[in-house]
Amino acid sequence: MPLDPTKHVDWEIAEAAEANMKTVYQLGEELGLKKHELLPHGHYIAKVDFKSILNRLSKKPDGKYINVTAITPTPLGEGKSTTTMGLTQGLGKRGKNVIAAIRQPSGGPTMNIKGSAAGGGLSQCIPLTPFSLGLTGDINAIMNAHNLALVALTSRMQHEFNYPDERLARKNLKRLNIDPRNVEMKWIMDFCAQALRNIIIGIGEKTDGFMMNSGFAIAVSSEVMAILAVSKDLKDMRDRMGRIVVAYDKSGNPVSTEDLEVAGAMTAWMVEALNPNLMQTIEGQPVFVHAGPFANIAIGQSSIIADRVGLKLGDYHITESGFGADIGFEKFWNLKCRFSGLKPHTSVIVTTIRALKCHGGAPIPVPGRRMPEEYKGENVGWVEKGCENLIHHIETIKRAGINPVVCINSFFTDTENEINTVRRFAEAAGARVALSKHWQYGGEGALELADAVVDACNDPNDFKFLYELSTPLRQRIEMIATEVYGAGGAEYSPEALSKAKKMEEDPEIAKLGTCMVKTHLSLSDNPNLKGVPKGWKLFVRDILTYKGAGFVVPVAGAIKLMPGTASDPAYRRIDVDVETGKVRGLF
Repeated sequence: MPLDPTKHVDWEIAEAAEANMKTVYQLGEELGLKKHELLPHGHYIAKVDFKSILNRLSKKPDGKYINVTAITPTPLGEGKSTTTMGLTQGLGKRGKNVIAAIRQPSGGPTMNIKGSAAGGGLSQCIPLTPFSLGLTGDINAIMNAHNLALVALTSRMQHEFNYPDERLARKNLKRLNIDPRNVEMKWIMDFCAQALRNIIIGIGEKTDGFMMNSGFAIAVSSEVMAILAVSKDLKDMRDRMGRIVVAYDKSGNPVSTEDLEVAGAMTAWMVEALNPNLMQTIEGQPVFVHAGPFANIAIGQSSIIADRVGLKLGDYHITESGFGADIGFEKFWNLKCRFSGLKPHTSVIVTTIRALKCHGGAPIPVPGRRMPEEYKGENVGWVEKGCENLIHHIETIKRAGINPVVCINSFFTDTENEINTVRRFAEAAGARVALSKHWQYGGEGALELADAVVDACNDPNDFKFLYELSTPLRQRIEMIATEVYGAGGAEYSPEALSKAKKMEEDPEIAKLGTCMVKTHLSLSDNPNLKGVPKGWKLFVRDILTYKGAGFVVPVAGAIKLMPGTASDPAYRRIDVDVETGKVRGLF
């Protein structure tokens, strides 16, 4: 029997469930994989040879495609990964051939305050420890590939500064005239390290490198991670890798990884990472884990490759997007689906009574602190007011041409009156609604949600993008700001405005997608504004270029590409049993 989640923490539940896991060989057999298509990393985790699978099943019709997103979350998160696992288990209980795809957790939140995103309670992805601590090395490969580009850049700058043209020519090097004040990339690491956001490198003798300002971002914000998420195959990845803009020369021309002759070596680090990782739910349904989180600072999607494989192997494939529908679903809708050519059948919007109360006027919860007392009692008024945020997200999904399903992710503190209030508002907005108790009961608790999703998948839909690639950049930003965020328009810093104008004049950049960087804690660019803020304008302070991934990146608000570690991080409670080697304290 599984452990009771009201009496045990997540790592204890996962550890108990792992005693009865299927081996990857069992999972592979149930999925119909050929022996050579399964690439084991031990007994319970494997990569799969996506190329062989897709070639073999090229004529097989795709299954139903389901996206999981959420309302604007509290800082605690509202259980999107938990719901993805619960829905997968619920469909499994209904006898459906179902597969999920989720994102690999970053070491930053795992060791900080958010946890590893494996799910929770009786709806988790297992085994928990390898899932949370590096898995099969994809993020390590991304860090090596990304940082190699910076090695190539900084060494080239040093040699160009110290060597005359004739010596460079003897090395078969062309002078690139890189502008040290206009370097697009920072170094990356997979922790939240605010002390490394801004640094000076090259201090010392001339043999110690070129001295200049630099810094670090978190690994999952890397363009290389975005490329892993959107690549269709190895050739596509190699082409994209060569288009990464690392810096600009003194005339303002881009300097790419291909110019630095490092793109091939970067791709070499990524060959194995291109294959999705195969794991399982607590109840034994297959889960692909591929690409990374953080839709507020990155694309925040599980990979196109994992989705294509899941749609061929399963009758239902569930894919997770980061944070709320304003950023996670919007990027799924206008970037991932555009790149993949895949069209979803429905999207699940995860909501909680807790989050609705927060948007309705309750005190904002703070991670690591006791939940405010106001959340323990019934307050229908707060829930009603908070439903404005839920309805806004329902309208966003409907704007894409598909019918959403609202999942009320149940907490045992929720009351019947509060739940009925959500049902009433969501149904009036044209959405199906399901109460799901998957955290407490696993798949058995998600049957109502599973049935609603099956029904929604059978609805006709008219999926369409918010904008065409021919739409000018500032007009796209305006459309996303007004139609998805509810802003009154967009404003720009002088630097961002100058960049936007230049990008609109460049035919190569003008056709790229748009990947917004914005806080996940509000529909606006101010994390403290809850509900559906009115009378504000989106402030774009910078615009980055991710030519390899295929999009430009407008940066709104004061958000950082390197998060900070809190005063009470999770690593204080993580340890190892020295007798068994088992890790304790992960969540």
